[in-house]
Parts: sequence; C-alpha cells; structure tokens
Amino acid sequence: MNLEHTRIVILSAPSGTGKTTIVRSLMERLPQLAFSISATTRAPRPHEINGRDYHFLPEADFRQRIEAGAFVEWEEVYPGRFYGTLWSEIDRIVAAGQVPVFDVDVYGGLNLKKRFGPAALAVFLEPPTLEELSERLRKRGTEDTLEIELRLQKAVHELTYAHLFDLRIVNGNLESAIDQVHAAISRFLVL
Repeated sequence: MNLEHTRIVILSAPSGTGKTTIVRSLMERLPQLAFSISATTRAPRPHEINGRDYHFLPEADFRQRIEAGAFVEWEEVYPGRFYGTLWSEIDRIVAAGQVPVFDVDVYGGLNLKKRFGPAALAVFLEPPTLEELSERLRKRGTEDTLEIELRLQKAVHELTYAHLFDLRIVNGNLESAIDQVHAAISRFLVL
C-alpha cells in the first residue's frame, strides 16, 4: 500500500470519554469516512458483534498475526489484553474510496500518527474532569469497580500525552465536541 496518498482520521481518548459515540456521529455526517475495525483479545460485551465492533481474536491468533506483520500498530493495553489495527482494514477502506477513521486508545493513536505523519489528523478527546469520567464509566455498566479504577489510573497517565496530538477537544458537551471534531475533519479532508 502506498501510504503517502492515504489520509486517515484518528480519535483517541481515555476509556469512557465518548470517542465511540463521536465517531458514530461523524460517520453519519461525513459519509466518506469508514470505521476501521480494531482487533482485540478481550471478550465481546453483550451488544458487540464480531466483525462490526471489533475483530475478536484468541490471544494465540493475535500473537501469530503480530509475527506475520499483519498489524499497522498493536499494544498490550492490559496484561493479556491486546488491541491493534490490521493492515487489511486500511486496505478494505481505501479500496472502497473512503477515509479510514480510527477509534483507538491513546498509544494506538500515537503509533498511527507516527506511521502516517501529516496524512493523519490525530484528535485527542479529553473528559471535562476525572470525576466526570469516573461517573461515565460507572453509568456505562460494562466494568466492575476494580476495572473502573484501573481505567481511571490509566486515564491520568494518558492525559499526559494529549499535547502530542494535532487537536485537543474537551468532551464536556457532546454536541459541541462533535461539531468541533466535524469542523476539523472537514478542513483536513479538503487540504
């Protein structure tokens, strides 16, 4: 694949900041965007579907694909829990004439930005406060108390990387955050 002619959009944020909600809204507004489905070794949540929300892979399969060079980027986000972006996802989207949009963790976002350079718009979404982030994670109801605490500790660390992204947006008001990201992507895609 010729990377120099491929534009990508990256949205990264600590877990629970709203990046998935924002990505879904952006794809409705900007039909040229197509969601890059990440791969993970974690189990699906009750509403998630393999091949739509994630490519759910057994850890051994994920590790084999790492060795085979099938990933643009990958991380062991939590012990034994891997996430990554498959080259085949970018190929699929670009072949359809669309722009890949990534909903990835902070480290994945930085790795993609490093790989694609100025052909990538990297947006960092911030929670208004850690207290608000904690409340959002609790309301989501997908993690137990220990997992929420781990995610909050990780969020504190991830926030220290915000300055490395092209754009920082605080998601205190969802519609405002969507409008800001939409405007930035629209400008990026016409450059």
